[in-house]
Amino acid sequence: MRGFQNIKKEMADNDDLLDYEDEEQPEPVVVDGSGDTSTKKEVKGTYVSIHSSGFRDFLLKPEILRAIVDCGFEHPSEVQHECIPQAVLGMDILCQAKSGMGKTAVFVLATLQQLEPTENVVYVLVMCHTRELAFQISKEYERFSKYMPTIKVGVFFGGLPIQKDEEVLKTSCPHILVGTPGRILALVRSKKLNLKHLKHFILDECDKMLELLDMRRDVQEIFRNTPHGKQVMMFSATLSKEIRPVCKKFMQDPMEVYVDDEAKLTLHGLQQHYVKLKENEKNKKLFELLDILEFNQVVIFVKSVQRCMALAQLLIEQNFPAIAIHRGMTQEERLSRYQQFKDFQKVCYNYI
Repeated sequence: MRGFQNIKKEMADNDDLLDYEDEEQPEPVVVDGSGDTSTKKEVKGTYVSIHSSGFRDFLLKPEILRAIVDCGFEHPSEVQHECIPQAVLGMDILCQAKSGMGKTAVFVLATLQQLEPTENVVYVLVMCHTRELAFQISKEYERFSKYMPTIKVGVFFGGLPIQKDEEVLKTSCPHILVGTPGRILALVRSKKLNLKHLKHFILDECDKMLELLDMRRDVQEIFRNTPHGKQVMMFSATLSKEIRPVCKKFMQDPMEVYVDDEAKLTLHGLQQHYVKLKENEKNKKLFELLDILEFNQVVIFVKSVQRCMALAQLLIEQNFPAIAIHRGMTQEERLSRYQQFKDFQKVCYNYI
């Protein structure tokens, strides 16, 4: 215990992230969609097309393929085509690709493919920086493990009583655990969460966690409580060149994939507009847009709790079935309202 405490103190003092020996890093793979991985894509703002091959080419388990079909997916995206074949072999992966390109499916499918649970222990740990993202990732695991009834998925994050998480670990330990670093570390420190059998360590939106010093130290302490031989995968939509070496210190000879590395991080088909207005003109313009645009649902982001509540009330008064979600609500209430919106019980969604 004294040795571990010394390591922890040294880490805090020196901000040392090393788990493995520093080794010469291989040249990164920069995907340009043409099959040539030697140069970066020069045309900016373009969209990387999907390959014509299907998910069956990855030789995934029949149960996984069946779930993929149920989800309506036919062809892997560029990032999936590049990463999944190596990820299912247990290779460490460092991947940057714009939001919406299917990065989550890479580690979900790769870990489910490799998972052969024989005990009620945690084999897969996925961490992200927000509670909502953790909840979303856990739902993706549940969706793709639909025909794998023995697989148990758990999601732990702050804002809810930790005693519930401790009870789950004691009575029905999940094979796949998704959570935020603060809650995961609390469970590790209390000895309620045992990670000695862990085989896969994943950070989603890794830059958000590793750029913040406090969260980085939490991640590192959790990392040091896991086996040496695990697979490490990290993903982000925005992975700066400064944070990449930090990420690679957690890995052994990772495969690096930077899809559209220098292109605008904007989804294909997404149109962005802005209107410069005075504060007292915003509501009028918003309702004009809602009357003109064709939509099924709308997400509106605002800058304060007060604005969120006021706008939600105004939308309701104008016969828009709106729902507000903000930081002043309990986690249970936020998740409940999010589910209402997801189930199309509401049309407009205000978020802060």
